[in-house]
Amino acid sequence: MNGLGLYLSDPLGRELLLQAVLISSLIAAVAGALSCFLVLKGWALMGDAISHAILPGVVLAYLIGMPLAIGAFLAGMFCAVATGYLTENSRIKQDTVMGVVFSGMFGLGVVLYTKIETEVHLDHILFGDMLGVTWFDVLQTGVIACVSLFVIIAKRRDFLVFTFDPQHGRAVGLKVDWLHYGLLTILSLVIVSALQAVGLILSIALVIAPGAIAHLLTDRFDRMLAVSIGVGVASSVVGVLLSFHIDAAPAPTIVVVMMSLFIAAFLFAPKHGILRDRNRPVV
Repeated sequence: MNGLGLYLSDPLGRELLLQAVLISSLIAAVAGALSCFLVLKGWALMGDAISHAILPGVVLAYLIGMPLAIGAFLAGMFCAVATGYLTENSRIKQDTVMGVVFSGMFGLGVVLYTKIETEVHLDHILFGDMLGVTWFDVLQTGVIACVSLFVIIAKRRDFLVFTFDPQHGRAVGLKVDWLHYGLLTILSLVIVSALQAVGLILSIALVIAPGAIAHLLTDRFDRMLAVSIGVGVASSVVGVLLSFHIDAAPAPTIVVVMMSLFIAAFLFAPKHGILRDRNRPVV
């Protein structure tokens, strides 16, 4: 077997690594698709807000014996709805409201966490435990990812109109409010599905970086969608395999791979790379 085959087959022959590759790829595929809309809509901070805000939901779900995913989802939706309500009913801008809401909920989650006794370490909630997932976790994530990805692909034109011009969408008969909260619901589901594998904090990179990279590489939305999904999945596979060989945690390694791709796209993208712009002759 050649060097490349050994490099791939050795980690993938281990069940824990295979599970890590599968669950990270599923998350990355739907997160990459969603990332396009978040980047174009300017909702990057919304992903940050929801990922932090679900911590109290996780803690409360643990206290009452409810599945952690349900508590996380409800907390994420509360953050999204509260942000929308406060923005519409106050003079404060949305980014400021998001900062206040998510920092307050994250602080509440940390306070609650310190008051309970649990075998679940806070590091696993914040940074994930990709090598600790089970086949049930893979199945659960797969169901959430497939349903969310199907909705995104099926309604991508409507979501695109809402992203660029919600007033026009309302004028042509689109249910803009449904699209608004539908996108937030999918975002919450994606972050919840990433909770076990990559944690609250590192999930931010998965819903932002692939769309940002694709946006630098192409100006066509359908192509951007495909590139973003491909970048997310490829980064996940490479990150997990690389983490095995350098003895590092898989989730941070995936993020490092994504950031490396972003820097490369920022510098060398055919039309929008800053080094390509400098070398382009002036007509």
